[in-house]
Amino acid sequence: MEKVFEIYIKTTPERLWEAITSSEMRQKYSFGVGIASDWTPGSRYESGTPSGIDIAAGENLEVDPPRRLVQSFNALWSDDVKAEGTSRVTWEIEQVEDSCRLTVTHDQLREDASAELYGGWMMILSGLKTLLETGEALTTPGSLRYSEASSWSNAG
Repeated sequence: MEKVFEIYIKTTPERLWEAITSSEMRQKYSFGVGIASDWTPGSRYESGTPSGIDIAAGENLEVDPPRRLVQSFNALWSDDVKAEGTSRVTWEIEQVEDSCRLTVTHDQLREDASAELYGGWMMILSGLKTLLETGEALTTPGSLRYSEASSWSNAG
């Protein structure tokens, strides 16, 4: 199964890439969840909350800044999602005049995969757009689910 999400953001490819790969920035739009990696092909990444809850981990399969990032994705936040196994997330950035089209494809999902695996993408992408265009965090219910005062950075 494959889920594709597309959004336009008024920003540069470089700023968008930074927002995707910076733990500090990601915490502001991704449920308060940070990410750690050295962002090289074949390297590992880990994401989690400031309080130490592991959210996801995987491998950076392709790293082509500021255009494309392909990652294996292992959800870790509950036993149900852990049982879903490994899927793949592809981030594709294309400049369109003074904006970027960001396409996130979450694929290699099993048929009838739990919606928990892909159901948060639109809130995450909306938070990313809001952050880059206004400098503010999206505060819809759930968008700051794991947010806390301290930052999460676990060397990956």
